[in-house]
Amino acid sequence: MARPETYDLSDAEKRDLIALIQAGKPLPEKYRFLLFEDKREVELVWNGKSRDVCTTVLPFQTLEHIDEPRKEKTEWQDDFFDPRGRQIKGWTNKLIWGDNKLILSSLKSGALRRQIEDAGGLKLIYIDPPFDVGADFSMDIEIGGETFHKEANLLEQIAYRDTWGRGADSFISMIYERLILMRDLLAEDGSIYVHIGPQVGAMLKLAMDEVFGRENFQNNIRWKRMSVSGFKGKLKLPFNHETIYLYTRSDRCTFNPQFQEYSDEYKARFRYRDEDGRLFRADQNLGTATSPETIEQMQRENLIHKGENGKLYRKQYLDELAGVLLDDVWTDVPWVTAGNERIAYPTQKPEALLERIIKASSNEGDLVADFFCGSGTTAAVAEKLGRKWIATDLGKFGIHTTRKRLIGVQRAQQAEGKPFRAFEVLNLGRYERQAYLNVSGRLSREQKEEALAQKEKEFRELILRAYKAQPLEDASFFHGRSSVNGGGRLVVVGPINLPVGRLFVEEVITECRKRGASRVDMLAFEFEMGLFPAVLEEAKNKGIDLQPKYIPAEVFDKRAVERGQVVFHDISFIEATPRYAKKDKYTLAIELTDFSVYYNQGAMDAAIANLKEGKSQVVCDQGQLYKLAKDKQGVVSRELLTGEWTDWVDYWAVDFDYQSCKEIIKVARTMGVEGHLPGIAPAQGELPEFEERWTGGYIFENEWQSFRTRQDRKLELTSAPHTYTKPGRYTVAVKVIDIFGNDTMTLVPVSVG
Repeated sequence: MARPETYDLSDAEKRDLIALIQAGKPLPEKYRFLLFEDKREVELVWNGKSRDVCTTVLPFQTLEHIDEPRKEKTEWQDDFFDPRGRQIKGWTNKLIWGDNKLILSSLKSGALRRQIEDAGGLKLIYIDPPFDVGADFSMDIEIGGETFHKEANLLEQIAYRDTWGRGADSFISMIYERLILMRDLLAEDGSIYVHIGPQVGAMLKLAMDEVFGRENFQNNIRWKRMSVSGFKGKLKLPFNHETIYLYTRSDRCTFNPQFQEYSDEYKARFRYRDEDGRLFRADQNLGTATSPETIEQMQRENLIHKGENGKLYRKQYLDELAGVLLDDVWTDVPWVTAGNERIAYPTQKPEALLERIIKASSNEGDLVADFFCGSGTTAAVAEKLGRKWIATDLGKFGIHTTRKRLIGVQRAQQAEGKPFRAFEVLNLGRYERQAYLNVSGRLSREQKEEALAQKEKEFRELILRAYKAQPLEDASFFHGRSSVNGGGRLVVVGPINLPVGRLFVEEVITECRKRGASRVDMLAFEFEMGLFPAVLEEAKNKGIDLQPKYIPAEVFDKRAVERGQVVFHDISFIEATPRYAKKDKYTLAIELTDFSVYYNQGAMDAAIANLKEGKSQVVCDQGQLYKLAKDKQGVVSRELLTGEWTDWVDYWAVDFDYQSCKEIIKVARTMGVEGHLPGIAPAQGELPEFEERWTGGYIFENEWQSFRTRQDRKLELTSAPHTYTKPGRYTVAVKVIDIFGNDTMTLVPVSVG
């Protein structure tokens, strides 16, 4: 609609406009329609709306490479795998842990973008964002033979607060920015399915019209879940469907029509069965108009049925019909309730739903993505259907659930002789810390060093506040003094961008002895593997109570710090023992012999004090897990849930030659000599030049693993034997993931030959 040429602003309106512009304030919405022709006739507007999107580009850190070795070779495997069964070329599927806003921005303009383009581009996105304002990230977890309710961790709580803190305003702001990033990442012939509930569906539809264009709206799919749920009452009908919006990037896309199975009533029409057992119907009378030559040809092709009346009818076989053409109302996909598919993840969607979507809008070999992957249904179905995939999630437990599920898919594909791809577990890891500390602007080298030192100082102060520690005025080495854990403990914050190693620990011990201090907490983002428990015993022998603690990622959220919600976890210890074969000096197995978990002292007392009557809570205290319950009289009961150390272990894996695969990142050449500082996305459609750099770390190659599933709670404690091809000394890495999804790794030196 064009701007009316005859409209004149009044003198008062002109004065208001000039005053607003001079004051740098936004203009009222009515002036946009009066002054500018480039506008939207219908638009969703909300508090805080902005078209600015994240432009931060961070390198991805490869944590793990997963591809079970295969003994039996196929032609497909010969092209892609080495003799040990490791994938050596081609696209590797990606499971990424972290904030999908940063992930999307880094995929869009980072080094992985070229891999995506080389894989044919991203052809399909399916997302199932947290659309239920009453939803949370809690779930049931099994420990030994018991089940307890796991509450959301802090990162998940923060995500929930950011999503729903201002109700629909904050949800639509969250999803709007991510939709823009997804659109820019999607191939020109790509499609996106967004799964949403009735609470915010109408608002999301308007936002997607704006981001993808109303002309690219294709379908409003209604999925009837075949079970009534939610909001039952006298004043409204119960909800029984969810909505899936389908948009395309442009007017060209992949679409394969899908068909539903015929109803029993329709199939009953096929009442004849031929000698092969195939069902057919014979309703079409050939009549006298059909030539004898045609009838003879049809008889040779077994297409004629002679009726009881002696007339000839054309056969129509049931198995030759595709089915009923699928429309946008889906009533034949039930909710996940029981069976092998059920993994007790609260937002799990049925595989049949994703199978239909992936088949409809992608072809074999295409790349699909899910940026709210949850339990990993999209990735699992994509793998089974021969698609490449990217799956991301903020919840560490969701990533762990997906990891186990995809290994199960690999095993099933292997058993059936079908090909499958390796996948790698990635995150933005230490680079998020570097982004936090990034110094930008045109500064001299001295000015940059000074600015960086100031930022590191401010960052340490933020960590101390999160730890509830008071900073020391004479912070020549130690940075603060703790007021928790009995008070009076010194606090030292380890290097921001490097793991804490033995030299740093020895320096801590030396400084303690100089000061005459006997208690110190050492905070760090990372510790060198194999560092503990030996150095703790060494400190203890010198009269020093040293407690190492992990700095959680939540420390980046200043609101969480201000509210005192950040929890610093103690480290876990793994004990693993090599078991050498008696007759083969090149073969050994690894036995998991102990796993110890330690948590903050005083957690039990704090939990009891905050527990409300009639409620229960699971807490960790001194390496054990307890279920606390307070009755209406205020009496607290305490039940021990962990009976054996193995109850803590949900998954463990072995890399028999850990230092054989260096972790290489690709860094934009424009990122400076340091190479580890974050970049800013270049202009649309452009990518910077990247160069490879070794981080100094290694990738854990998951060569053997054992884990618990909902159906099978058993855990093998000794790995399968591994045979080395050359004599020498090797470093074996053992990774354990506990029941909460937290991982710990240790290194075991071995000698063979």
